[in-house]
Amino acid sequence: MLRKSVFVYDDTLSQHSLSDTHPMKPERLRYTYELLDSYDAFAQERSVLIPPRSATEEEILQFHTRDYLNAVQGLSVGDQSVSGSPFNFGPGDNPSYRGMYEAASTSTGASLRGVEALLSDEADAAFSISGGLHHAMPGYAYGFCVFNDPVIAIQRLVKEGMKVAYVDIDCHHGDGVQHAFYDTDAVLTISLHESGAFLFPGTGFTQETGAGRGRGYAVNVPLYPYTSDDVYLWAFRETVIPVVERFRPDVLVTQLGIDSHFRDPITHLALTTQGHSAVVAEFAAMAPQKWLALGGGGYDLQAVARAWTLDYGVISGQVFADEIPESYKTAYQVDSLSDVMDLPIQQSVIDEGKAFAEDSVKAVQRLVFPSHGISLV
Repeated sequence: MLRKSVFVYDDTLSQHSLSDTHPMKPERLRYTYELLDSYDAFAQERSVLIPPRSATEEEILQFHTRDYLNAVQGLSVGDQSVSGSPFNFGPGDNPSYRGMYEAASTSTGASLRGVEALLSDEADAAFSISGGLHHAMPGYAYGFCVFNDPVIAIQRLVKEGMKVAYVDIDCHHGDGVQHAFYDTDAVLTISLHESGAFLFPGTGFTQETGAGRGRGYAVNVPLYPYTSDDVYLWAFRETVIPVVERFRPDVLVTQLGIDSHFRDPITHLALTTQGHSAVVAEFAAMAPQKWLALGGGGYDLQAVARAWTLDYGVISGQVFADEIPESYKTAYQVDSLSDVMDLPIQQSVIDEGKAFAEDSVKAVQRLVFPSHGISLV
């Protein structure tokens, strides 16, 4: 299916710094744009580059508390009267920094700009690579995330009367989004991630299936460290596809974190860029007319650029040559979009990962499928 696609980016999204040592490097967004531009990805009639906007206070307050918003604004300008600790700011994962409010409100506004492009029929698909900050909670920062743009974007879609399926393939559990919609059946949330038994945030187990009207509308598929492409894709097809197909959303929202990459420095899954893109191809096949894709984690910077370039090719219906254009190759010493090396994973680990995935899939089918009238064959 050919989709009119927009890519939401300008350099205001990549100019801030959380700290010199923080693994979240906004320049990865610029690298992704530069790589796509080297392929002339925005020279097509059906593929358009559009700038972000800033989210308004009113939009941010749809999910976050006024006290938290005020604290982010104060910390952003260095107001010494504001303590960051009640809002989980401090050394480590969530440092406060000058310009934090502007950076966070612009990444949130970028995702809302994608929503607006869909609602106005400016586009059928939108990719907001600065978005996907899925850990932020109503009253505190969490997991590198200040404002939860997926929640705020989904809230806008629900306000328009749309049923939303949110599928998160970041290596970390999409806990903030699950929290926001845990008791509603208007939004289906699905997260495939490295098990919380091994990785932050320590949640996302198969038993977390929703509450009240939302029972059966939260789906979690935890995976074992070093799970690779074939097992991941199998688990995805066995769980995500049947539930989304039965749910019949009006719009698909996907979080495309690529910290699942085998070279990622802070996680332990073992996907390749082409494996990640194969999952995005499954999204393309199942998506309704409207599709909002968001970025997410990813801490090997060139793996991020290569994977999201492949992903945008899928989203926009473009095929990019595997050999990276000379201008980008020379600047960043990367040769191909795909990963060509064999992963040195021991067979015993492969077997453990497969068995773990099989257990997770069986649990989802047992705990969630009945809520959707999906029979087990």
